Amino acid sequence: MEGLMKLSTLVIVCMLVAAPMASDAAISCGAVTGNLGQCYNYLTRGGFIPRGCCSGVQRLNSMARTTRDRQQACRCIQGAARALGSRLNAGRAARLPGACRVRISYPISARINCNTVR
Repeated sequence: MEGLMKLSTLVIVCMLVAAPMASDAAISCGAVTGNLGQCYNYLTRGGFIPRGCCSGVQRLNSMARTTRDRQQACRCIQGAARALGSRLNAGRAARLPGACRVRISYPISARINCNTVR
């Protein structure tokens, strides 16, 4: 229950932070965090990757069709990562797309400039 509460808080924070940036993008931070919600325990505690997590990664990748969508998804992911802080394992986050057999055009990293994502 505590994990669900943290995830809900994270979704709300991401929506509030990214709302001004989302005007031109079809993808929202709510959609990003909703699709990645089942990845929370893996990204913070490790263990196995739930099937629902990889399904969410695949859905998110399919949703991010345009450059603006990919840039917005990148910003939302960065916002979620900042909200999780030290609880997030950056290495697991960076490897998640590959582990789910999803190819994305940019690395998952806190240091990436989302404006350069194509």
